[in-house]
Amino acid sequence: MADLSELLASLPRLKLVAFLEGCSEAEFGTITEQCELNKSTLSKAMTVLDDAGYITIRKGYVGRRPKTWLALTDSGRKAYRDHLEALTALARRARENTGERQRPLQ
Repeated sequence: MADLSELLASLPRLKLVAFLEGCSEAEFGTITEQCELNKSTLSKAMTVLDDAGYITIRKGYVGRRPKTWLALTDSGRKAYRDHLEALTALARRARENTGERQRPLQ
């Protein structure tokens, strides 16, 4: 399970990276709303991911209001995709070893 990322085992960090996978950049407030994270939780998640090099943080202003934008780095994008691939492989392994078929969503 080498491709499963310990950093993405945290739900807030996984939500953040998954959301950023869908856009080039997103504003902090938008992320809190769309990912259903409070500001403190998002702040902690972005600090960990920034330290790991998975995201970039850009600060600026819109008018007089300070804003923060987050973006996924290439290494963050790769880690996220590898993580998803490893999860899919794990589910596939379960089906292969138990003889069960993939169940349809209901």
